[in-house]
Amino acid sequence: MIFNKLPFRAHSSIINRTSSSRTCIKPTFIRHVSSDIASTTPNTSTSTSELLELELDDSEFTSSTTPTAEMIQSYDPVGQSAARKKQLPSSRYRFRAPRYYRGPLHPHQPPHPSNPTARNYIPGPFSSPRLLQTYDSTLSHDLMILYYQHTPFNTPRPPIKERLRSWDDSSPYHKNRPLRAPRGTVKLGLLDKKITFRNIPQLSAITVSIVIPEASSDSRFLHTAGMMVQAITTQRATIYKARRTVSAGNRSQFSQRRGKPISVGTTMTGEQMWHFLSTFVGVVLPRIKDWQGVLARSGDVNGNYTIGVHRDVVELWPEIAVNYDA
Repeated sequence: MIFNKLPFRAHSSIINRTSSSRTCIKPTFIRHVSSDIASTTPNTSTSTSELLELELDDSEFTSSTTPTAEMIQSYDPVGQSAARKKQLPSSRYRFRAPRYYRGPLHPHQPPHPSNPTARNYIPGPFSSPRLLQTYDSTLSHDLMILYYQHTPFNTPRPPIKERLRSWDDSSPYHKNRPLRAPRGTVKLGLLDKKITFRNIPQLSAITVSIVIPEASSDSRFLHTAGMMVQAITTQRATIYKARRTVSAGNRSQFSQRRGKPISVGTTMTGEQMWHFLSTFVGVVLPRIKDWQGVLARSGDVNGNYTIGVHRDVVELWPEIAVNYDA
């Protein structure tokens, strides 16, 4: 009743003082299990640290005993585990993620990529690149403001046009069939999604590729370009072959024939992507003489942007400049 009538600050201060006093008094009421210490009645002047030292010195846990030969021979952890009445389930400790994804209704589902038991688990990231920090702190907010569209409450949504043609069910074979593409040479664009704080446009991947027309006749150019891509991206380059033969009359342009290697490249994501972009924007582009900037019309409706550089610009990468003679 007295505490209920006191103000809140006075009440909390009294409780804090009593709790602190209790913690100070608590070590003095130590009950010693050892018979030697229990038989001795320490003086009131003996400190708590001395009592703890006495108890630890006489404890049987601190005494080191050398195992005998009989103890070593009788030690059998496998036999002890086999003699248990209730065995532990083996599947709990032998779990391995399924190799293939067999649909959402399959009883065995692969774990999330953030789970260490997943096959595609990648530890990290252990650091945040500078450009990614700039995007999170500045660019993402600006893009959110640019794409913001205010719609009053209870505003009816515009009707969604049918992008694919449905079947007319005139035949029993039309049931459960996928929708058909539109007639003619109409290209399906991206779905118009409303930009929210969950899907703000962000850089997802960077692909670096080098086209080598001379690779079909001499493989040395292919190896040199592969080493250059691996040096500036720190990833193994992939060789791409021509899908078709490009010819003009009886001669083929650039010696491009189907099945022959034509280019090398690799795709970067995550932390390595941001480091590559930081080097390209902060080191390579400022060192280009008479640089006119990038073209604004190089992008497409799918969110891709392409930048082409001359072979002399590749020498400006620090990894290439060091080993250029090699």
